[in-house]
Amino acid sequence: MAPAGPRFGDAIFANVERVNAELFTLTYGAIVRQLLTDLEEVEEVNKQLDQMGYNIGIRLIDEFLAKSNVSRCVDFKETAEMIAKVGFKMFLGVSASVTNWDADGTCCGIVLEDNPLVDFVELPDTCQGLYYCNILSGVIRGALEMVSMKTEITWVRDMLRGDDAFELQVKLLKQVPEEYPYKDDE
Repeated sequence: MAPAGPRFGDAIFANVERVNAELFTLTYGAIVRQLLTDLEEVEEVNKQLDQMGYNIGIRLIDEFLAKSNVSRCVDFKETAEMIAKVGFKMFLGVSASVTNWDADGTCCGIVLEDNPLVDFVELPDTCQGLYYCNILSGVIRGALEMVSMKTEITWVRDMLRGDDAFELQVKLLKQVPEEYPYKDDE
């Protein structure tokens, strides 16, 4: 029996167990607050959030591939579209769009239409260098690394800093060739 075609973000999100959105948002806020207390330096908190996201991303990609039933993406553009249209919808229940491609097709922006992580959040003046949602950049980086794409993810726009949207820049640094542990020609 052939597998069913790819199920997209809405259908997958409808069938996934969820936690209360407010609980999720407040728990994430408590984690960020505790990191600010423990690490004291905003730049260190940004690094820690990115690392936490990376660790989540390297595990989340397995669930994404298993539940979405998508086939291998042919290029980086298709991968970015899959992250925006299926990944964000599947795990956060939000839609995103891919914009601002460079001429080489190796760098783009992912604009979030909504961001549930920032409900109830206002950054104090002492935290102006904080990328509050930096965990998302780590998740994307970790997930893409597991499918052989070395990337650099940075925040371009952040509504908590007064911008008009949340936008991540995703830059493909290198497509890592897959290595197999043994030779198949014997």
